[in-house]
Amino acid sequence: MNLVDKRGLGTGLGIAVLACALLPLVLPPYWIYLAISAVISAVIMQSFGVIVGRAGVMSLCQMSFAAIGAWVVLRLNVADAPGGFYLWLLLGGLAAVPVGVAIGLPALRIRGVNLAVVTFGFAVSTDIVLNVNPFPGAADLTMLERPAPFDTDGGYFVFTVIVFTVLAVALGIIGRTRLGLSWYELRHSERSAAAHGVSVARGKLAAFAISAFVAGIGGGLLVGQLSLVVPQNFAMGQSLALFAVAIMIGPHHPEGAVLGGIFGAVMATIMEKVSLPQDFGGVLFGAGALLALRSGLSQTDLTRMRRRERDARKILKEAEDAPAPEDAPAAEEAGSLPAPAPAPGPTGDRAPVLAVQGLTVKFGEVVALDAVDLTVPEGAVVGLIGPNGAGKSTFIAAVSGFVAGYGGAVELAGRRLDGLGPSRRAVLGLRRTFQTTAIAPELSLYDYLTIGAGRRLPRAEADELLEFFGCPPGQVPVSIVDAGTRRLLDVAAAVAARPKVALLDEPAAGQSAAESLRLARRLAAVPAAFGVSVLLVEHDMELVQATCEQVTVLDFGHVIASGPTGEVLEDPAVRAAYLGAADVPAS
Repeated sequence: MNLVDKRGLGTGLGIAVLACALLPLVLPPYWIYLAISAVISAVIMQSFGVIVGRAGVMSLCQMSFAAIGAWVVLRLNVADAPGGFYLWLLLGGLAAVPVGVAIGLPALRIRGVNLAVVTFGFAVSTDIVLNVNPFPGAADLTMLERPAPFDTDGGYFVFTVIVFTVLAVALGIIGRTRLGLSWYELRHSERSAAAHGVSVARGKLAAFAISAFVAGIGGGLLVGQLSLVVPQNFAMGQSLALFAVAIMIGPHHPEGAVLGGIFGAVMATIMEKVSLPQDFGGVLFGAGALLALRSGLSQTDLTRMRRRERDARKILKEAEDAPAPEDAPAAEEAGSLPAPAPAPGPTGDRAPVLAVQGLTVKFGEVVALDAVDLTVPEGAVVGLIGPNGAGKSTFIAAVSGFVAGYGGAVELAGRRLDGLGPSRRAVLGLRRTFQTTAIAPELSLYDYLTIGAGRRLPRAEADELLEFFGCPPGQVPVSIVDAGTRRLLDVAAAVAARPKVALLDEPAAGQSAAESLRLARRLAAVPAAFGVSVLLVEHDMELVQATCEQVTVLDFGHVIASGPTGEVLEDPAVRAAYLGAADVPAS
């Protein structure tokens, strides 16, 4: 957990303890009632924090999940079920989980506005059902009695704060796991998440399930506050309003959830007390929503990101100011970066770790790849080159599982991968990078390596990996590093998983000539240092010559040459199709 997260959690817990101790003593009954409403709203806002703030899914039915939790609590109360309110509250949250998963299933196929329409349709359906079938106990006014010692309003306020705090801590812990971190990646790029071995389906359904559970708990808490609820407490308009607040404030952090709860529960009363027109609240809300939509980040996201960037710049400055070893300049000039270990033998004598045979990809009548054969031997760096439009990126996409329905066969360490999706291939040891990086700015470099590795990396191992590729310290947020460093981080994340093969799509893009040379030495050392074979797609011929033992050349989807790098680059057909005689460095 980074410094800002610890600071935010500590601040939130401190405020919660202070609120429990003081507010019931100093506030009049009406304001205690409003405080309870604010905390319950904050609990429900945490459900928006999971599905909207972290996973980036447009869900407009969270109050419907809350209604399920409330219905279960009231049904158990009418039946006088054993266990009491505490168990009923938990069961209400659990009852919302399968419904959340069912609503999340369309998210595996659709997204954006289309998914918002589906979730809104569920909210409308819930409204209709609740208005036709009243909540249990409504007909004969069977009220819920709060359990001691939380039976008074002041005591129940303390109970709601305890529930909010427990949920905030639990969500914070989940947020530091690979599942929680992967939600941010799903929000920014599902393709990148799949390439890191993250199951997009499992990640989205988990987000829906957890958010539904939290919302169900919020609905049960509302029953405890009111003793009996009506459909209007869970109207679809409530979901819309809270969704808008979630976009503006960002409830995936505890402080954002608290602000959202206060905004939704007590803002109207506060404005009335200070003699401000109610329309002024709409103006404030509209301005905040516009800022959030313009920046793509909520207000709490922006605040926390600025804190993290401030802390990270201090770390970077300390690293720059630290005295360097006396021989550092000379070592850099001499090429102190890890040198590639001697190859374990000719590539023909080594077992192929990746074998692609007869790979054919067609898009309609267009043949993008025509019976392409390529082998990556164990412990080798192999290049795949060719002019723009030759089919290099299509080759990587097909081999890594992002193009379905291709012809031919792909084998990894003797295992056929045909028919497997990209996340499954990544788990089996085939990782890839993309020409364009899409890394969530909320993550730190450590976080991104954790997602890529598929496990919690020890700090020492992560630091060693970042240093190997020339990246900043791991606690630095992605938001402050440049595009070239992000590409290096992408390569580091692919290697962190220790896959059998890493498919690198133009990793030198955005690098200067000197940086490309250093990258070449690093890539050449990867097989010996990490046990990872590399297939490199690159336009920088100096980097290819310095890195690759052998290369394959594509032109219009056909292999026109394949073999040792020096021989292939001297091939007249390669010169004519791709390099041009004047562009080939002298061997």
